[in-house]
Amino acid sequence: MPTTDPHAPGGRRRTLIVSASMGAGHDTVAAELARRAAARGHDAHVVDVLRLLPYGLGTGLRRGYQASVRHLPWVYAGIYGAFLRGGPGRRPSGVPLARLAGDRLAELVDRLDADVVVPVFHLAAQLTGHLRARGGLRVPSAVFLLDFAVHRQWLHPGNDRYLCLTDAAAREVRRFLAVPVVTTGPVVAPAFRAPAPGAARWRERFTARAPGRPPVLLSAGAWGAASRPAATARLLAAAGYLPVVLCGRNERLLAGLSREPAALPLGWVDDMPGLLAACHALVDNAAGQTAVQALATGLPVIGHRPLPGHGTDGVHRMAALGVSELAPDGPALLAALGRLGENTRERDDRVARGQALFRRDPLDCVTDL
Repeated sequence: MPTTDPHAPGGRRRTLIVSASMGAGHDTVAAELARRAAARGHDAHVVDVLRLLPYGLGTGLRRGYQASVRHLPWVYAGIYGAFLRGGPGRRPSGVPLARLAGDRLAELVDRLDADVVVPVFHLAAQLTGHLRARGGLRVPSAVFLLDFAVHRQWLHPGNDRYLCLTDAAAREVRRFLAVPVVTTGPVVAPAFRAPAPGAARWRERFTARAPGRPPVLLSAGAWGAASRPAATARLLAAAGYLPVVLCGRNERLLAGLSREPAALPLGWVDDMPGLLAACHALVDNAAGQTAVQALATGLPVIGHRPLPGHGTDGVHRMAALGVSELAPDGPALLAALGRLGENTRERDDRVARGQALFRRDPLDCVTDL
């Protein structure tokens, strides 16, 4: 008869995943971790760290970040340089803001009787590290660091373990923290690593729209933040491609690109596995979850016009790993696409390197805590 003691070997575990509603990437990862925990027969709860902040600070933080990446990217670049990017000298810490949510998180851990806390956002990692260092959190914290480029606000010595996407990211964490670090690879839903039934419908749509033109997907993230997407779409169309633009939930961007006759703009897409499987390549600007999903699907990724701050650092880090290519301008973008013909060695090698990132289930490194 199976044991019901959550603290016994093989018992039912209770995992609290701390995410953030900053775009959709962190919440997507949190949801997949929760699904995997449930599949193991464990309990998993997801909380938004922004909702734990008092006085409406979380809402203000999200709105400010959204406005800056959409309309004032130079402002976010300055914030990133001051608060997040590493470098010599003292830098502002995220702990003062994070600890405002400390009491609420500790109360939630007690109410859920959680066995472990898993932050998947850097502010949440600052919060759990702060609480663990001061004895305010009675259970261990395992940070799932889901960025290719490690920035300093992910790092706090109070956390018990770090789970990283790549060996390079793991080495970066070890440079600053004397805590256990494991390379697990990214997390995606199983549908991204299996045949996609919806791909055929997308191919039919693309063929009806632009026969003979390979569809190239342009990602602007959940918030539809992109630099000159219309110009990129026109460039691709003039070179014989069908530019398919992911506008996320940005209705203004969707409306604007709908006036571009050569582009196929899309709002929020539920069938991402099918869409990715039906495209020729992904033109990415953030090294976020859409890029990770493309790697899992076997779709080559090209970094182009990255968002400032973590987007630029992440796109460069992906290219350095050989899982994507960086195209700094229009001619480079077209040249990169030209090298990714079907059944070419370069395409096959790129796909293989991307899929090799997916090593193990992060939950294997969480439950043993």
